Amino acid sequence: MGAAVRYDALVPATTIALGVALIVLGLAGYSLSGAVSLTALIPAAFGLLFVLAGVLARDDRRRMHAMHAAVVLALLGFLGSARGLLRIGDVFHATSARPAAIVAQSLMAVLMLVYIVIAVRSFIQARSGRRAAG
Repeated sequence: MGAAVRYDALVPATTIALGVALIVLGLAGYSLSGAVSLTALIPAAFGLLFVLAGVLARDDRRRMHAMHAAVVLALLGFLGSARGLLRIGDVFHATSARPAAIVAQSLMAVLMLVYIVIAVRSFIQARSGRRAAG
């Protein structure tokens, strides 16, 4: 029963926190780009969707669907931003034309990957809890 309480309390809150972090990342990237690059707001758009999923997940009836949608969103976000990780060396070698974009993509990729790991672990815990209870 303790695992279910932990799952219920942490996963929606973690999802909302991720959403807020992505909104901040997107707004910071947009600001650093001189407010000219609308693509810098992509993390913020993802962030809004994560906040929505986290809020929906607070409802027991919607939790499973909201969390599965959030993981799919995280996977898409990771796949879309992982190329930043491949180019992070250009930032450290000062050869990148858009270092802020690469850093933002890399941060988004790392956040998405960490979230996927956390969510999958919570799914496994929830399934184990359901099996033990029934």
